[in-house]
Amino acid sequence: MSAAVDDELWSAIGDPIRRTMIDLLLSDEPGTATSLSRRLPVTRQAVSKHLAVLDRVGLIHAEPAGRERHYQVDEAQLARAVAQLSAVGSTWDARLRRIKRIAETIERHRTDNQGG
Repeated sequence: MSAAVDDELWSAIGDPIRRTMIDLLLSDEPGTATSLSRRLPVTRQAVSKHLAVLDRVGLIHAEPAGRERHYQVDEAQLARAVAQLSAVGSTWDARLRRIKRIAETIERHRTDNQGG
C-alpha cells in the first residue's frame, strides 16, 4: 500500500514536545492543556499552542467539558501517520540497498584494477 506523505502532518509530529503529548494522551485518559502542562517542561500556553497544531492536522480532537477541553488521539489519523512512516521507511530501505550495491560494485572494480 502506498501512502502519500502529508508534510503538515509530519511537521506536527516532528516536534518532540508534540510527540510526548501524543504519548501521554495514548497512555492516559483524555487530557486537558492544564493536565498536560503539569507533565511537560513547557508552559500551559505553549501546551495549548502545541495542541492547536495537533488538532489542525487531525491527530487529536477535543471534546468540550465545562470550561475545559479534553483532548484525545484520533486513532485513524495516527494509523495514517504510521502507514506513511512505514511507506517512507520502505522507500529508504530500497534506496539504501541500491546505494550499497553501487558502493560494492565500485569497490570490486577498484580492487580488481589494483590487483591486475
